[in-house]
Amino acid sequence: MRTAFFRRTVLCASAVSLALLATACGGSSGTADGKSDAKPDTKPATSAPAAAGAKGKTAAELAPLLVAQADLPDHVLKPATAEEIKAGTDLASDVAACLPLVQAQSMAPVGAPAGTARIKGVAKPKQDADPDASEAEKAKAGLNVLGSTVTAVALSSYDGKGAEEAFASLKSAGTTCAGGFGIRTGGDAGKISKVSPAAPVTVGDEALAYTLELDDAGDKATTELVVVRRGSSLVTFSAISLAGTAEQPKAVVAAQVKKLG
Repeated sequence: MRTAFFRRTVLCASAVSLALLATACGGSSGTADGKSDAKPDTKPATSAPAAAGAKGKTAAELAPLLVAQADLPDHVLKPATAEEIKAGTDLASDVAACLPLVQAQSMAPVGAPAGTARIKGVAKPKQDADPDASEAEKAKAGLNVLGSTVTAVALSSYDGKGAEEAFASLKSAGTTCAGGFGIRTGGDAGKISKVSPAAPVTVGDEALAYTLELDDAGDKATTELVVVRRGSSLVTFSAISLAGTAEQPKAVVAAQVKKLG
């Protein structure tokens, strides 16, 4: 039987996907296959330290730096809901060192930032190749979006070396928590069965990528987690899919890092 945690995860993905169905069934304004032309920066990360006396930005100051609809015209972006933000304040893990991973996949800030801004996005479905397709065919194509990868973005800014410390905690957790750990989010319990390295990401000053596997009484799903530090800012990208297997959100990562300059 699916636990409440697994149902919450599925509902999170479906809510954004259904919002897309309501606003973007007319097709994509991006490339023909509905994917973004944005490409990740392939320059090696330089591990540049944040300025020792740097002051972090507030949520209001971060808002203009958060990826926006104009930056990803082939995606539909939606702000985080009050319920999602509240759920991020009630997170726990049975292994303390794994808590940063729980926070990162839940759009919650890692460590103690001065401010955090959040948004969610999903790629628009590709435009119908056949303008004479039947209503049933168009409906089927529209429903395919429910299997699209939904990406939650959390942009945080820190005082001093806070961003470096938060990044280090996530890097350490990738090793410590590789064999899995129990989690609680919004009062619901679940279990991550495995944390493994994902395709390398080489943007920002430091970056890492993990695949988190959820195995819930036979129901399996994955979260693709990407973390990028840029100076005193840290961005987490948590991608899930109703299809069970999410894709690394390369277009969203590229657009957000470009926005940070």
